[in-house]
Amino acid sequence: MNVLVINCGSSSLKFQLINAESEEVLAKGICERIGIDGRLTYQPEGGEKEKSEKAMPTHTEAIQFVIEALTNPETGVVNSLDEIRAVGHRMVHGGEKFASSVVITDEVKKAVEECNDLAPLHNPANLIGVAACENLMPNTPMVAVFDTAFHQTMPPKAYMYGLPYEYYEKYKVRRYGFHGTSHSFVSKRAAELLGKAYDETKTIVCHLGNGSSVTAVLNGKSVDTSMGLTPLEGLVMGTRCGDIDPAIMEFLAHKLDLDVDGVMKILNKDSGVYGLSGGLSSDFRDLTDASLAGDKKAQIAMEVFSYRVAKYIGAYVAVMNGVDDIVFTAGIGENDDIVREQVCSYLGYLGIEFNTELNKGLRGKETELSMPGSKVKVFVIPTNEELAIARETLELVRK
Repeated sequence: MNVLVINCGSSSLKFQLINAESEEVLAKGICERIGIDGRLTYQPEGGEKEKSEKAMPTHTEAIQFVIEALTNPETGVVNSLDEIRAVGHRMVHGGEKFASSVVITDEVKKAVEECNDLAPLHNPANLIGVAACENLMPNTPMVAVFDTAFHQTMPPKAYMYGLPYEYYEKYKVRRYGFHGTSHSFVSKRAAELLGKAYDETKTIVCHLGNGSSVTAVLNGKSVDTSMGLTPLEGLVMGTRCGDIDPAIMEFLAHKLDLDVDGVMKILNKDSGVYGLSGGLSSDFRDLTDASLAGDKKAQIAMEVFSYRVAKYIGAYVAVMNGVDDIVFTAGIGENDDIVREQVCSYLGYLGIEFNTELNKGLRGKETELSMPGSKVKVFVIPTNEELAIARETLELVRK
């Protein structure tokens, strides 16, 4: 069954066409600058990457161009829309309403829309993508796969904040967590590498990218995660500050004469390793080069990032009363050997014997980075959220 996986942003649309049974990627690409001018990048499996400028006033035109590319007689990978049997949509926030993926209905769309104020930049864009696909493929089943769903197994002691309870009752202010599709996919693969049943494992997944989060997966269920009501909480990230004293917001507002929106812009867009490095970059490749060249701010930025990851790992070892394995994934986790080594340098107390030689230069390859006698295993496992979405879609459509 061919499944079209859609990840829709406010002005972009990433896509992959996957044979969900063989798990082969048939084609992939991205539509960018939607609503501005429009640019399509398309690559069939084994073929050359194609780039073209196309007017995309809305996401409907973007989806249309995607379909035209996929069915192109020369470089397409299917003959007609009939060969696309389902569409899987990444949905960022399902609130408490969705603890698993669902087939999209009018009721589901309404429930997602009710979560818009929890993810104002993402949910409306996700729904626009659904509407665009429904307009062009009205008879094709659509599935919503939520970033937050995997974390709905957290107990109240993990997701409640120390705020008046009425704010939870009225406004659902609580920890939700994100990157759930990735944490689920990677933790399942880790269980396979351990040779243990998924429901008998204690795994800590470090999804480290421009947006980063750490999750404690106990017996196949998320029991705590570092992101909160929004993706701003938790680790220091590319441009996000992560955990801070909330009084800093008031302090900066007075010092800089800013309103709430102005302070939030600083915390979301101007902070993280970008801010710590003095505005040098949010890209760890740039920070690594600068750090090796002696740039003190870049060095501090990387050290703060790794230190915060190690702190969360320590906390989650306590939460689960032990750990079997620690997994690095996503752009930084899979590709940055310096960050992996820095993080693991704090974890000797766990009995981790880290293979520094094997770690050097390792990029994007599934690998065990712990020595044979290590009490706790360390893995690099490349994430594949698109494949996870395709698997969920296949399962639901078959039902």
